Amino acid sequence: METTQSFQMPRIGDMAPDFDALTTTGKLKFSEYCKDSWVILFSHPADFTPVCTTELTGFANEQDYFTKKNTKLLGLSIDSIHSHIAWVNNVREKTGVYMRFPIIADIDMKVAKLYGMLQPGESETAAVRAVFIIDPKGMIRLVMYYPMNVGRNMEEIKRTLEALQTSAKHSVSMPLNWVPGDKVIAPAPKTLEALDERLASKLEMVDFYLAKKALENVN
Repeated sequence: METTQSFQMPRIGDMAPDFDALTTTGKLKFSEYCKDSWVILFSHPADFTPVCTTELTGFANEQDYFTKKNTKLLGLSIDSIHSHIAWVNNVREKTGVYMRFPIIADIDMKVAKLYGMLQPGESETAAVRAVFIIDPKGMIRLVMYYPMNVGRNMEEIKRTLEALQTSAKHSVSMPLNWVPGDKVIAPAPKTLEALDERLASKLEMVDFYLAKKALENVN
């Protein structure tokens, strides 16, 4: 039986693998780029392709939003630095959108393999549409994968980023379809004393294990 080589994908809760790379803004060491900031690392199959152009211009249009959320962007595809530069310039000339965030030139596929972005069922030479959200401590907090023919949802990426940041700040969880401003879920009690406190609280309770509360400041 013919087998296809596969590469391990880093998992939620893992420390993000470190690497050095050449990008459109110069040389970059990932661990230094992540320091004291959230990072969204995302891959696309190829430069000068239609779906990828809509996606990366989407990220570029939201650059100020991500900056306000203390979040850096970092793109990647298995293209040369010359292809990246030409594509960024072409998009700026044709649409007026400037991709100022760094894009990794992963021509040797080193980073794509490190992050499991090569999935042979789709392609052995182009990265699928992966999204990794990494916290300021360098831990992977979220992983999304999309096939080559389906573009990502920018609002979902923003929603999950804000959910992760809110959870980290307030030690809460988010219910189905949570958006900023919605009530959050308080941690379930882990002792009998905490249970009695929960039952006597003014939280919105379905039952003792499912209780919601409003946050005055979710940012």
